[in-house]
Amino acid sequence: MKFNIKVILLGGLALYAAQWVVSMVSGAIIHEGILTEMYQAHASFWRPELNQQPPDMAALMPRWIATGLIAAFIQTGIFDNIRSGLDGSPLVKGVKYGFILFLIGLCMSGGWSGVFNLPEMIWVWWNIEALVVYLVGGAVLGLVVGKLAPE
Repeated sequence: MKFNIKVILLGGLALYAAQWVVSMVSGAIIHEGILTEMYQAHASFWRPELNQQPPDMAALMPRWIATGLIAAFIQTGIFDNIRSGLDGSPLVKGVKYGFILFLIGLCMSGGWSGVFNLPEMIWVWWNIEALVVYLVGGAVLGLVVGKLAPE
């Protein structure tokens, strides 16, 4: 296993930024729109900051940013180690990797859905969002890593 710090840091930042931009759009549509009533009906599942009126998003930002960056750096390190096994251009490799991440997340989501008693539609929409976020993030990651460290 190799660790190219430049690729992990810059690629991870690009991945994080791409996913953040997509989640700003999908969040408004899915979390502040489609799922609002379901979220309110299951308020006991959410952190207290999210149940305040208005929700205290700023209180959770440090956690969300830290976990998002750590995940992006780890995902980038993994991508850098397996991308040679994926066919296609850097863009295509990134999209394929995004789909792999989605499939792994889908498996995890299926398992967690057997633990948390949330409506199926929440799981469905979370996974739809994950697919879009991972595909776009993967595409950007493939392009950036392809430029930083061509194979």
